[in-house]
Amino acid sequence: GGAAAEFDPATADTRAERVVDRLGERYWQKTYGGQDAFTCLVRTILSQNTSDKASQPAHDALLERYDGGEIDLAESLASAEQSILAETISGAGLYNQKSETLIDTAAWVVETFGSAAEFDAFVKDEDPETVRETLLEVRGVGPKTADCVLLFAGGRGGVFPVDTHVHRIYRRMGIAPPDADHEGVRAVLERDVPAAKCGFGHTATIQFGREYCTARKPACLEDPDACPMADICDQVGVYPATGEVVDPADAPE
Repeated sequence: GGAAAEFDPATADTRAERVVDRLGERYWQKTYGGQDAFTCLVRTILSQNTSDKASQPAHDALLERYDGGEIDLAESLASAEQSILAETISGAGLYNQKSETLIDTAAWVVETFGSAAEFDAFVKDEDPETVRETLLEVRGVGPKTADCVLLFAGGRGGVFPVDTHVHRIYRRMGIAPPDADHEGVRAVLERDVPAAKCGFGHTATIQFGREYCTARKPACLEDPDACPMADICDQVGVYPATGEVVDPADAPE
């Protein structure tokens, strides 16, 4: 989803922005927003610690059972039987934990906002920092989940969600400090990447992480020319001479 983003790659002022520009040219340049906020929240919770390939069928099965017509998804999940919901989303992994989180989160939405529609209005209209802080108070909702809701539902510029790929890649490239946690990487990217580029920077980086800069066998490990970002990457924690790959935080200075 998303619409084409308008920007001029020739105006990049930072290394982070140059990386995002080149990833955007390789994959896509989009602005995001417009998804239903509660559905987006559910989808992101289901995706935690699992792949899209596993979580998407679970998401589809959940919507088929608990959504549709005049049904309010938040009210439907708030009153769901935990064991049945767990069975419905079992393909997503950690299904007992996630089913409890989904029920608790749905109950919070109903109690706090009254309905999924009112929660959607809150995400889209309220101050982004207020939305983020409010979401982070919910058990099972971490920074990446909150930021994904802000980006994909709220369409907020300047939001760069940090998942495992983003966390690994920008430390490996030497753009963020090697020992930076997820919030530290987010701070660097949201400082150095223009607001209009953060959304597609997030999604394009994930694709790059899946295709080239994988955790255990990055493309540069065997062939330095195989990675399209080799010329602007510091390879922190990657040692082609020995074939060793370590977390950037564990790399010697």
